[in-house]
Amino acid sequence: MKSFPQILLAGVDPSDPDNWRLKNYEKREGYLALKTILREKTSPDEVLEEVKKSALRGRGGAGFPTGLKWSFMPKQYEGEKYIVCNSDEGEPGTFKDRDIMQHNPHILIEGMLIAAYTMGVKTGYNYIHGEIWKTYERMEEAVEEARAAGYLGDHILGSSFSFQLHNHHGYGAYICGEETALLESIEGKKGQPRFKPPFPANYGLYGKPTTINNTETFASVPWILRNGGEQYLQIGKPNNGGTKIFSVSGHVNNPGNFEIPLGTPFAELLEMAGGMRGGKKLKGCIPGGSSMPVLPGDVMMKTDMDYDSIAKAGSMLGSGAVIIMDETTCMVKALERLSYFYYEESCGQCTPCREGTGWLYRIINRIENGKGREEDLDLLDNIADNIQGRTICALGDAAAMPVRAMIQHFRDEFAYHIEHKKCMV
Repeated sequence: MKSFPQILLAGVDPSDPDNWRLKNYEKREGYLALKTILREKTSPDEVLEEVKKSALRGRGGAGFPTGLKWSFMPKQYEGEKYIVCNSDEGEPGTFKDRDIMQHNPHILIEGMLIAAYTMGVKTGYNYIHGEIWKTYERMEEAVEEARAAGYLGDHILGSSFSFQLHNHHGYGAYICGEETALLESIEGKKGQPRFKPPFPANYGLYGKPTTINNTETFASVPWILRNGGEQYLQIGKPNNGGTKIFSVSGHVNNPGNFEIPLGTPFAELLEMAGGMRGGKKLKGCIPGGSSMPVLPGDVMMKTDMDYDSIAKAGSMLGSGAVIIMDETTCMVKALERLSYFYYEESCGQCTPCREGTGWLYRIINRIENGKGREEDLDLLDNIADNIQGRTICALGDAAAMPVRAMIQHFRDEFAYHIEHKKCMV
């Protein structure tokens, strides 16, 4: 099997209970990038330039260029500024960020330190998903190790740079993965998305300028600064620099997290995951988490795993959660389960989402239970159209896109359900 360069999971050995500790991270060149920046007094602009060269894009779902996002932080602002790590990994099918925090926590801490140095920030928060308590405890231990070694606190490693990092345990709500709902939650309020603008770079945490990145995004930064942005870019492909962790689940023999260069063919990732379980045929794949449009198996087998290739195929790379469905999967049942999730997780702030997600679920449930009507498919499309793009945050889109894609690619199966009152598989 083909081997790939490791950046985020390099040297990680889950079987060694102490592998995550500071002493072992330092043996893997850990904190070398931070030390070099502080020792050589590298300017923030130089650090930012390397991140821009790398073409590192946000690994949480949107794929926004990281260097560009960092440049939005106002340089001349004299008050408090913040960076926030979005570790609220609640997207069904995604389980990569918890592995980084569990098995390589110091790479995240170092990445946040470098980001803070670049943007002139003294305080950061890591918002951790509410249902992974052991991972929160691991991050707390790692932060204390870093603080005791002089990597966190005042005058880090004898320099003029100071930074405090706080882990914040979340509350298990999917909506808190939306960046402004996350900010509201840190502030002790109900986790509901804010109107934008103003954007967090101008009015974020506690009303101060704030930059929010995903766990995997921050964790990619130390390698970039050690080896150069150009080298990171060459690992991937133009506009898609570096490696990406894909969480592969579903009907495969070896589900798990796989770190591969962006641009790797999906067929190779499927092979790494042990191939299709029981030798079955690939029917469909959701390439970026449950909120992304499903793609038929034959389309996925011709697609590369990067932002642009998956977009061209008709879906989105999203968080990198690859959900594999074989030929025995009932797509109506699968969509019923997905639509129920978004119905339950809607915060209720926007009428199209609050009401529309319920309508979607009830109609799909009706079809699944043999009570569907011919006009239901057009009705589902119409409701999805009235939700998508009409809500404060992207949860409305997340509920609508799977419905539209399922009907687009597997309409015959839905029509069979309606006509015959049963599944066709």
